[in-house]
Amino acid sequence: MRLKIDQKHEIDQNDYQREGKLTFNKWNIVKNIFKGWLFVREYLLGNAAIARGLLEAGVGLVAGYPGTPSSEIVETLVDLKGDMPLHVEWSVNEKVALEVAAGGSWTGVRAAATMKHVGLNVAADPFMTLAYLGVGAGLVLISADDPNCHSSQNEQDSRRYAQFASVPCLDPADPQEARDMAAFGFELSERFNIPVMLRPTTRVSHARADVQFGEPQPSCESPRFVKNPARRVALPVHARPLHYELVGKQSAIEQALEGTKWNNLTLRSDDGIIASGIAGLYAEEAVLDLDLDVSLLRIGTYPLPSRLIERMLQHVKRVLVVEELEPVVEEQVERLARVVNPEVEILGKGGLISREGELDLLQVRNAVARMRGLEEKLPSRIPAADKILPPRPPALCPGCGHRATYYAMRKVFGKKAIYPSDIGCYTMAVGMGTVDTCLCMGASITLASGIRFAGETEGICCSLGDSTFLHGGMTGLLNAAYNKARITVTILDNSTTAMTGHQPHPGTGVTATGEPTVKVSLEALASALGAGLVETVDPNDLERSIECFQRAKEFSGLSVVIARQPCVILARRSGTARRSFAVSDDCQGCRICVDYGCPAIEFEGEKARINALCTGCGVCAKICPSSAISEVVR
Repeated sequence: MRLKIDQKHEIDQNDYQREGKLTFNKWNIVKNIFKGWLFVREYLLGNAAIARGLLEAGVGLVAGYPGTPSSEIVETLVDLKGDMPLHVEWSVNEKVALEVAAGGSWTGVRAAATMKHVGLNVAADPFMTLAYLGVGAGLVLISADDPNCHSSQNEQDSRRYAQFASVPCLDPADPQEARDMAAFGFELSERFNIPVMLRPTTRVSHARADVQFGEPQPSCESPRFVKNPARRVALPVHARPLHYELVGKQSAIEQALEGTKWNNLTLRSDDGIIASGIAGLYAEEAVLDLDLDVSLLRIGTYPLPSRLIERMLQHVKRVLVVEELEPVVEEQVERLARVVNPEVEILGKGGLISREGELDLLQVRNAVARMRGLEEKLPSRIPAADKILPPRPPALCPGCGHRATYYAMRKVFGKKAIYPSDIGCYTMAVGMGTVDTCLCMGASITLASGIRFAGETEGICCSLGDSTFLHGGMTGLLNAAYNKARITVTILDNSTTAMTGHQPHPGTGVTATGEPTVKVSLEALASALGAGLVETVDPNDLERSIECFQRAKEFSGLSVVIARQPCVILARRSGTARRSFAVSDDCQGCRICVDYGCPAIEFEGEKARINALCTGCGVCAKICPSSAISEVVR
């Protein structure tokens, strides 16, 4: 049998078997053949490795909602899909994504749902009950955690959700483990008729490493939904026995996971370290760096391997538990120690390991050093760096339509008005005084309603993006209309999901794979949900925007302003011609344009100047009281 390596190379399997090994190096990829399979080693992003694992397991349906650090999983699958019979979609929110995946699983197709950790809050309703109802084909839920809040509003630990739902969780330490666990998750799911969670963290999702993977496998060829109300209909009469079944399978799941390659115990001295996920890599490196002879248990699966933990506890006098965020492992270690070895000293979140933020090698090394009474290593830093580097607060892009919208909004509503906002790149406009709250997706409208119903008499103008409105804002708008909230809702429509990488949504007219589809009208939705006044405006038309907000402010009921201006990054990528603006000698140095906050405007000497970042929106020319800014005629 001959297998094709690429367009120029083929290899005969018999030649490979005689030679024992044969490789081609091309594009920094090493491709090996073993027992008729094509294996590839490639330098991959962690999320790309997860996508490869899903494909290799024969996934047939993947649904997700974009959210850093998880977004690249779906994007990679779209790039790799080709002619494979694989359905990939950006769902309108995470709850919908998990339900779509569950439907695929119940129809006999291996399915996955992707999201970030806060998205699991949205999907928690189906997630908790799905553990009872089980799966058809394997179902993997990928919830990417974000320790240190790199791009999130909290640091929640998805392992708690897995523990809460009695669902197994796989906790990878690097991209290779992420790929392996993604594929293994389907096997585990089908073996125990249960969803399986994969929990990569930011440092795994966004790390790059050499990853070995195999050929994509076909999905189910004859999908069919099999009716089984006792298993699929969550009536109390069905749920009660299913809960007993769920609890009863936990011991077997633990035994199955305990022997996997992701749980490793090495017994040496009577000092021990138990570390999970990526913290396991830090612990290994710390031990090597300090040249210590300590016992080490690395954990990558939940339910935790109790027997391995018990063996460690029986062997040591002191143990350090290293894990990011919540003391999930530490709590079980303490519980087991009360039975196995009550005298053992357990160290961890009590002082050596932080419960907040992201761990790194230095933190773990110093924690191990403190345990052993060794000298700690100070973080390396450049003393003058703090003085040399200017502050870099988050800011909207030059020419972003959101900045103009907020300018017009504040011009009309004033400083005393209340400005609830939402999750998206527009939240970075907090410095403009138009972002007073930010809780979760879609909460701007409901918070605004609550503030009004509590008795606030000042103007209330909330804001959220187009994707956020379609994700979680529609029910809030319906609630505001139904309960007669006198507020103004501003939908900042930049025609994409910008914050997470410019993914499409139902208002863009294309699917995740770029196919044309229905383009939902935000105006029609807002009207149908009960808004009494709905107007659309181009925020770069500043005069008209101000007039529009004035009408919305004076309206006696629920008003909606849709500020529509495509994202400047997408416009730049599409090759849209940019206008150029310059400041003349008429500049009076009033700094009004600088205070507008656009990174393209800076102050030099006593006058403003426009730098090369300008995208040509022209708003600065409209707010200059001296008419000193004008378009450069080419």
